[in-house]
Amino acid sequence: MRILATALTSLLLVGCPGDKVSEALGTLERDRIMLKATDDEIILEQPVPEGTVIAKGTLLVQLDDRRQSALVARARAEVAQAAARLEELRNGARPEDIAAAGARVNGAKAALLESESNYKRTVSLVEQKLAAQAGLDSALASRDAAEANLESANEEWLRLTNGTRQEQLDQGAAALQSAEAQLAFEQHRLSELSVVATRDAYLDSLPWNVGERVTLGATLAVLLAGDKPYARVYVPEPWRARLHIGDSFPVKVDGVEKTFTGRLRWIAKDPAFTPYFALNASDRARLVYMAEFDLEKGADLPTGVPAQVLLGND
Repeated sequence: MRILATALTSLLLVGCPGDKVSEALGTLERDRIMLKATDDEIILEQPVPEGTVIAKGTLLVQLDDRRQSALVARARAEVAQAAARLEELRNGARPEDIAAAGARVNGAKAALLESESNYKRTVSLVEQKLAAQAGLDSALASRDAAEANLESANEEWLRLTNGTRQEQLDQGAAALQSAEAQLAFEQHRLSELSVVATRDAYLDSLPWNVGERVTLGATLAVLLAGDKPYARVYVPEPWRARLHIGDSFPVKVDGVEKTFTGRLRWIAKDPAFTPYFALNASDRARLVYMAEFDLEKGADLPTGVPAQVLLGND
């Protein structure tokens, strides 16, 4: 009954004009960090138990990474393939291919000489009326075909000897960059299957168990960060204009005789309706402003206990 009476007395002090002391009521909090699953995989390991103080980078949950490891291996192979293709483009044609193209040019020249000689003989025979016009037409067609073959062989030889076009080199370089970017993405996804602490913190909760298949976006670990808690309280409206970032006030914590010092680090610019635990029968419609006060000491204080910031006399 004595505790209940004390609590009711504290509630009646909140923001009531004419009272001696105004209080901002709230609770002790720490930054809550929720680490979520980036894929639907089975939990293989949870090496750190709940309730442990952990350092940044500590492995908290290991998900099955076999499927993602295979994707990384495939992406790495695609990078190697793209790099080899680009190197091939930079090196140009092989000497053997160039020599073969040169030989085809020489062969086409010889064929053209033969076709040209055959055509001239046929012309002479037609003029002497020793050959038909059809033979001349055939010789002319053979000569023209030989000329076309020589031109084609020459173009092929020039293509090989002039090297790769800059556009092809640019395409090869772009393909390599794309493959490397995909590899980096797959490696990042692989790393995310090893859920590690992102800050020095207290491991508050591991909602899933080893062997369970988690769903995408599920919370795998809950951390409470910060070596000291802060008081998240609701400041009565008459005090809003008097408070400034950096102001210090006494802070009382339920169950602790010692008075702590809290420094205002943030206060909301918009008011909120008074929470249920700060209401009294005659003051239910008053607005309050949420604020956070850093405690200068109190690293061993638990999270969630009620706290009061003593603002002073009205």
